[in-house]
Amino acid sequence: MDTVLYSDGNPIKIEIKNGKINKLVRKPTKSTSSENVVYVAPGFIDHQVNGYLSHAFVGKDLNEAQVEKITKAFWEKGITTFYPTLTTESNQVLLRNFGILNEILKNGELAQSLPGFHMEGPYISPLDGFRGAHNPVHIRKPDWEEFKAWHDASGKRIKEVTIAPEWEGSAEFIKKCRENNIKVALGHTNANASQINEAVALGASLSTHLGNGCANTIHRHHNPIWPQLSNDGLMTCIIADGHHLTKGEVRTFYKAKGAENIILVSDITRWAGMPPGRYKDFDQEVVLTEEGAIMMPSENVLAGASFLVTRGIENVMKYTGCSLEQAVHTVTKNPAKALDLEDRGVIAVGKRADLVYFTLDQGKLDIIKTVVGGKVVFDKAKMH
Repeated sequence: MDTVLYSDGNPIKIEIKNGKINKLVRKPTKSTSSENVVYVAPGFIDHQVNGYLSHAFVGKDLNEAQVEKITKAFWEKGITTFYPTLTTESNQVLLRNFGILNEILKNGELAQSLPGFHMEGPYISPLDGFRGAHNPVHIRKPDWEEFKAWHDASGKRIKEVTIAPEWEGSAEFIKKCRENNIKVALGHTNANASQINEAVALGASLSTHLGNGCANTIHRHHNPIWPQLSNDGLMTCIIADGHHLTKGEVRTFYKAKGAENIILVSDITRWAGMPPGRYKDFDQEVVLTEEGAIMMPSENVLAGASFLVTRGIENVMKYTGCSLEQAVHTVTKNPAKALDLEDRGVIAVGKRADLVYFTLDQGKLDIIKTVVGGKVVFDKAKMH
């Protein structure tokens, strides 16, 4: 079977030395059959992961075994880099869990795949709909001193924070984040256009799951979606799992932002990878449907996702008609650029050897092998 580069379909051999890409050997002849090839791409990146396989990063019992289990499960799906995402919680829980994660990342193998954390909340809109499944008890206005304590507990590993810029004090908070090289994303917000544009002028650079974290009924002209979509300073993160956004929304966002400025995230929660049924989360009942939607009936909102970014890659090709190269960039090159992950996200000499080998059959990805830092961490051939 030929190994071909995802971007041009030409055969390639990648030589690795000391965990990095040392040499790329190209052959200019294309394979005669696309069915008989294994593609190689940079390892996939997902910077919005709330949990997986029954474990949450704001869980009461968070430990290294859980993080290792999640990381290894991700490797099997080609995800070589992810940001554990801690959602709205009490000061006590966030301090404790950031401290636990900081200790866990003294394990160098895991640290390679976890370059930082994403803090989603608690500085988001308290309004029903806009707050989504976040617990209103813990939603509050931005407080730099409180946040700095979490950042210190995390070993200064919080790399991204999602906020609602309509809060009083958000301008100062955004400035402080940028001074500390923390990316600011706008999400779970009911901000108006001027508040959004001011936040971008101060340094906000991402939209968190645009089109979600939004009330079911909004004004058709004056709402938080249009100003984020139209502002060139924001890269747009979307959940293309088939539940969070319609095909038309994905197509529109993709066309408006362009292939270079769309990032796929999963927003998966602890119930991803679990059987359909009723569970307890956020002090509420959540339902994982047969179709893979995670619903919170009491609020009539989605409570995160159950599909990995691999499903998003498949769907974005299906919905927009984009190329495999463009779809792969939404989980490699684009997030690496947005998050300043300069050592990964592309296949080039000198970059870290984070690689995923896969086949593509009728629009479905099948992961064959995953390499992190030059080491094979998953090989499907050895599973049998």
